[in-house]
Amino acid sequence: MPSSLLLNFKPMENQSKQEIESIVLENVKTLFEKMGFEVEVSISHNEKEDDEEKILCNIKTNESGFLIGQYGGHLEAIEQLARLIIRNKIQQRVRFVLDINSYRQEKNESVIFLARNMAEKALVEKRAVVLRPMTPYERRLVHMELADNNQVSTESMGEGENRKVIIKPVGLV
Repeated sequence: MPSSLLLNFKPMENQSKQEIESIVLENVKTLFEKMGFEVEVSISHNEKEDDEEKILCNIKTNESGFLIGQYGGHLEAIEQLARLIIRNKIQQRVRFVLDINSYRQEKNESVIFLARNMAEKALVEKRAVVLRPMTPYERRLVHMELADNNQVSTESMGEGENRKVIIKPVGLV
């Protein structure tokens, strides 16, 4: 879709999954191009949240450091911009995430690995373990990963950017 059509596109009712994916793909690609970055964008459906499929925009670029930013801050901001643009073009609720050079996937895997290791540590040492401050998404990953483990419980404590997850053995007072 030419960039001049980006702002003039009117949402249609009952767009097909294929049309929605095409709109997301083209608008994400155009957003990065307008920001001055060369990227390759592809779509996949690896992520599910609350039994609802998410569109995953895989972005390949040589300039990932700047686009991701410290602790993924730039990536989150770019994702928010993309959501605002796409919300005006699609009638249905669309859930999608941006992942630059597999950064999010690797970060998710490291948070899950940390959760498992800290749960094991809490059980071995028979004490509560407090994790580093995390984003709401990272805390959710920890809670979801350990939800089926009936030997530990998790809770969040703190406020704002200092909010952390506590993992403790079940039965610990």
